[in-house]
Amino acid sequence: MSWHKWFGGRSTVARRGRALPTSRRAFLGGGAAVIGLPFLESLGAPAYAVGATDPVRLLFWYLPCGIRMEHWRPEQTGRNYDLQRILQPIAPHQAKVSLFTGLANRAASVPVAGDHARGTGSFLTCMECRLTDGEDIQNGTSIDQVVASGLSGSTLFSSLELGAEGGLPIGNCDSGYSCAYSRNISWADEDSPLPKSVDPGLVFDRLFAGFDDTMTQEDIDRRLRWRTSVLDHALADAQSLEQRLSTSDRLKLDEYMSGIRDLETRLQQSGQGQCLPGTRPEDIYDYADVVRTMTDLQVKALECDLTRVVTFMMENGGSYRSFDFIGVTGAHHELSHHQDDPVKLEALSEINTWEMEQFAYLLQQMDAVQEANGSTLLDNSLVFLSSEISDGDWHNHDDLPVLLAGAGGGAHDAGRHVDLGEETPIADLYIAMAAAAGVSVASFGQDGTQPLPLR
Repeated sequence: MSWHKWFGGRSTVARRGRALPTSRRAFLGGGAAVIGLPFLESLGAPAYAVGATDPVRLLFWYLPCGIRMEHWRPEQTGRNYDLQRILQPIAPHQAKVSLFTGLANRAASVPVAGDHARGTGSFLTCMECRLTDGEDIQNGTSIDQVVASGLSGSTLFSSLELGAEGGLPIGNCDSGYSCAYSRNISWADEDSPLPKSVDPGLVFDRLFAGFDDTMTQEDIDRRLRWRTSVLDHALADAQSLEQRLSTSDRLKLDEYMSGIRDLETRLQQSGQGQCLPGTRPEDIYDYADVVRTMTDLQVKALECDLTRVVTFMMENGGSYRSFDFIGVTGAHHELSHHQDDPVKLEALSEINTWEMEQFAYLLQQMDAVQEANGSTLLDNSLVFLSSEISDGDWHNHDDLPVLLAGAGGGAHDAGRHVDLGEETPIADLYIAMAAAAGVSVASFGQDGTQPLPLR
């Protein structure tokens, strides 16, 4: 096989779909580890840290058209909260899933039509979307991109934007609101939505370009030895600098070398040198299969530390998908306008339960990945799930259905129903999630002012 092809030749960092050259960084095995010198005043070197602990990952899952809230909201608060019908699929993982009541996205609460597009557009930005279906769209930077920017250079891909339903970001999708708002939850800035990838095969190719599924165990062992030798080389280079450094810089360099040694141990213990993607997905046209395969790809990308920030849209905002494959006919959006019709309400419960089954599968897969410190991928992640509205009839953006799974490396005391009262800004939750990932955000969106307590 071609090792030049496997390691990608010239070192690059993928940023918003583009490969950019890096400086003073060495990517080991497709970006799973990053090496660089600490900041040394004696040399004027840039600071790039090497840590021995498992990183915190953030996932943001979007579901359209709200939730049937009476089959969602628990009656009990605290631990061992009662799981209503829709949440039954997460029962095996309840101890690692918190449910928040009382979170609101005030930026979407504008008294004009278009709640689905506006709620979807501001889902992760918490900024009011300009009412337009032309080129003059205006929104804000989404929290996933704030974190991705803060972690830039830590992984091969600063973020992944994925979905199970496509569509162009042009035209009128909802009462004069551009389709850019309905079909994207990730925004690089106020007028730049980041298009999501919806083809599992192409996502696989992007993540694992150059992968050879004929690799033998000998090839895998050689790859791990190569990565270890690079660490050894980094240590030797760092030690050669000692005589040129001040006392304070020598202390920094000692910390750096300790980090390199810890990383070497972590590679040996965790099997990161053996993180293989498996078989490339075939062409998939069935919606349920796309959702399941995209879920597998998210887990694999995080397991291989190709990225630490993922967004996933199960459908577009205000989706008209029919769920006949689970025995539910009719468009999702129209069913969500239930008007207390028992037939429509039952259909919504069936759809929402299926959605929770997919979420439970994600948690199961993440919890099965063992990490270096003995915890799981789920333990070292925060997985957020919500919708652009709460109730389909009311189109309200308060009391949103919100789940937060995973411990975030200890930042989140999971397994609770937390009732926050009336209209706590969901932006405060995003600030807390960013902090757990190591990115400090003083304020966010239109009303985020402080991190929501997660413990």
